Amino acid sequence: MFIAVAGLLWLLNVSLDSERGFEQAQAVLQNPLAKLVLWGVLSALLYHLIAGVRHLVMDAGVGEGLESGKRGSQVVIVLSVIVIVLLGVWIW
Repeated sequence: MFIAVAGLLWLLNVSLDSERGFEQAQAVLQNPLAKLVLWGVLSALLYHLIAGVRHLVMDAGVGEGLESGKRGSQVVIVLSVIVIVLLGVWIW
C-alpha cells in the first residue's frame, strides 16, 4: 500500500508538471491493469477512511457496546462496498 500510494503521488506529480506529462499520465491510466491497481489502492484507502471515521465516533462515546459495535462494523462494510462499487464505476 505504501509503495502504491507513492506511485500515485509520482503519477500526480508527472500529470501536474506539464501538458506532456498530463498526456503521459492519461496514457498510463488507459491501461486496464493500471485501472485495476488504481481501483484496488483507492478501495483500500476508502475502507480505511470509513473505518477511521467509525473509530472517531466510538472515541466520542457512541457505539461502544457489543451490539452497537457489531452494528457499526456492519455499517462500515456496507458503506465501504457501496463507495467501492461507485469508485469502480467512476474509474471504468
